[in-house]
Amino acid sequence: MLSKIISYGLQGIDGFVVEVETDISGGLPHFEIVGLADTAIKEAKERVRSAIKNSGFEYPVKRITVNLAPADVKKEGTVYDLAMAIGILVADPKSEIKGLSPDRTKGFVILGELSLNGEVKPIKGILPILISARKEGYLNFILPQANQNEASFIEGINVYPVKSLLETVNFLAGESIIEPVITKIFKNDCVKNSSALDFKFVKGQAGAKRALEIAAAGGHNVLMIGPPGSGKSMLAKCFPSILPDMTFEEALEVTKIHSVAGELDFKVGIVEERPFRTPHHSASAVSLTGGGVHSKPGEISLAHNGVLYLDEMPEYSRHSLEMLRQPLEDGCITVARSALTVTYPANFTLIASMNPCPCGNYGAKDRECKCSPSQIHKYLSKISGPILDRIDIHVEVDNVSFTDLRAVTNEEDSATIKQRVDNARKIQLERFKNSNNYSNSKMSVPDTKKYCHLSKDCEELLKTAFDNLKLSARAHDRILKVARTIADLEGEENILPQHVAEAIAYRSLDRKYI
Repeated sequence: MLSKIISYGLQGIDGFVVEVETDISGGLPHFEIVGLADTAIKEAKERVRSAIKNSGFEYPVKRITVNLAPADVKKEGTVYDLAMAIGILVADPKSEIKGLSPDRTKGFVILGELSLNGEVKPIKGILPILISARKEGYLNFILPQANQNEASFIEGINVYPVKSLLETVNFLAGESIIEPVITKIFKNDCVKNSSALDFKFVKGQAGAKRALEIAAAGGHNVLMIGPPGSGKSMLAKCFPSILPDMTFEEALEVTKIHSVAGELDFKVGIVEERPFRTPHHSASAVSLTGGGVHSKPGEISLAHNGVLYLDEMPEYSRHSLEMLRQPLEDGCITVARSALTVTYPANFTLIASMNPCPCGNYGAKDRECKCSPSQIHKYLSKISGPILDRIDIHVEVDNVSFTDLRAVTNEEDSATIKQRVDNARKIQLERFKNSNNYSNSKMSVPDTKKYCHLSKDCEELLKTAFDNLKLSARAHDRILKVARTIADLEGEENILPQHVAEAIAYRSLDRKYI
């Protein structure tokens, strides 16, 4: 007898339909899985056999063939265990389970990993699977109870959480009732970056704070350069505290990536705070960009809609840094391997810090640099011109004086700064409400021409800077985007000369040091 159960697989962060076809026929007892299954799926034979027996059902001692269609697409993971077990019980002509028939399973998408005792364990990638399946018209899902919080944020579907194979069979046979998961409403007004430091603890560094405020308001990339101990790392760790709250659409995008990577907290079910990723400088190119055997997302994708912080940027390998070119420009990363090509979102804000020389004191106002010109040049040349060109804001961070460090006056706290950032981001959300863009930094060329109109004085100022600093066309566009953000922070509809002047000031470091 033949049965067919609908399940789902993953390619990157997109799901695809997998038909689990099961045939039970006469012959010597044998269990074969076909359809380009990986090792984890091949090992499902033992999990399924034990789960069926330990759930109190009779395992058919016959020839069992399971086909995962389409057969020409690689299947990975343990997501098909529950579907295969149900398929075997439905296809068994001698099954004594009343009510369990192909008609009862029709219309359900069944997902889940089985333990040997029949329990249903959680799986990765539930959110992207549900979103893809809903687009294909599937509305009813049976999945692990541990994944129900993740599934509860998707509207318009019926999700039935199960704990075991026995509970699943009883539900499909009509012998028990499982209430569908209640849809939750995403609320970001109460979400706080609890792990971030507060800017009120940072003494001095008004220029760097201003630059980070602009970066948070417009989603711009920042490079902080200065001697060791000047507060670059602390400033970066404070940065998440002023980032605007994520919209529901942004949260779903982030959750899809973290779900596929297996980094999602099942108890919460959704990523509430903007990611802040800080890979070590010894991280490989694959760990940054993603890939490997299973083409998993890398650090730059896990930082999507959040922050990627590279501390001591020149210490990263040149190859790893050059991998940032495409995502910094396009907001995505394409991972091409022999078996699979996957495109992951990678729309992050890059915060990088670096010393100006090996000893760190080159350009410092109160310390002497002991490095030779050739050493300084060799150190700074680790950061290529194309990478610098893609960083909107360059800011110098010098050492704080003793007087500033011991001052008893209160610094401006993150909540006050965040309020200004939120106001500027609301302007941008309204500006780009008919597109998938959320910030000024991701404006397209037509958007830049439309929303960054300059007066005659602004044109003259930008022309002078363009000629004197020998800026590229990319740097020209990024100055306009930063100027637009500065105007939004001040609530100005038009870009004024002072906005352009400040934006130009943030583009001078690559000419000074490199």
